[in-house]
Amino acid sequence: MSILGIQGQLLEVTVLGCSKLKNTEWFSRQDPYVCLEYATTKHRTRTCTDGGRNATFQEKFVFTLIEGLREISIAVWNRNTISLDVFIGSGRIQLLKVLTQGYDDSAWHLQDKKGKYAGEVRLIMHYANANKSTTAYPSSAPPTTPCGILFAPQLPFVQAHPQTAYPPAYPPTAYPPPSYSSSQTYPQYSANISGYPQNPQCNQPASYPSAYSPTSSYPPSSVYPPPPQDPRYNPPGSYRPPTYPPYQY
Repeated sequence: MSILGIQGQLLEVTVLGCSKLKNTEWFSRQDPYVCLEYATTKHRTRTCTDGGRNATFQEKFVFTLIEGLREISIAVWNRNTISLDVFIGSGRIQLLKVLTQGYDDSAWHLQDKKGKYAGEVRLIMHYANANKSTTAYPSSAPPTTPCGILFAPQLPFVQAHPQTAYPPAYPPTAYPPPSYSSSQTYPQYSANISGYPQNPQCNQPASYPSAYSPTSSYPPSSVYPPPPQDPRYNPPGSYRPPTYPPYQY
């Protein structure tokens, strides 16, 4: 909701009361009152005699709004009859919610001179012009003829184009994808027993020669000639007596 154009508009502020106020009296109950200030406009509630820490006021004030100023200063004092009034606490009331929604019922915190919590004050604010828009919009009602007959505005003729059930895929393909037939077969290769192709230039012998076989049996059948024997040696069984004279050495 726009909050422009509040210049000169009226804002109603009702001070309901205070609660949990800082106690500034030692021997008696304090007498608080509330002061409101907006620009040069100032308002003051009545004094709540013996209000103590929880005071009730129920007083309404009206402020004339100024463009660009959206907060109200508030202060709570303790009324003294003999000495000066004692400051209890102060705060700032933001007007953004009431200017946009038209109504605000909230409790606002107060702080003392040292910035410590000093209680709360409850306000009800009402802004009657929150629902009024400052921007003029053209009427959306259809035009009428002098006789009061409604007619629809003429629209430019636009040729309708048939639309497919589904939009084309993006990005479009430049060429149609090749079709593959499931019946396409591939050449079958028989397994090679040897594992490698045979080279026609390499003629391998049909068979390798058998292992070496001896041409003769062992032991050999031939008998070597006996070695020459000493003429003095006579084999057993053929002893002959020596001849005389003995053999000359």
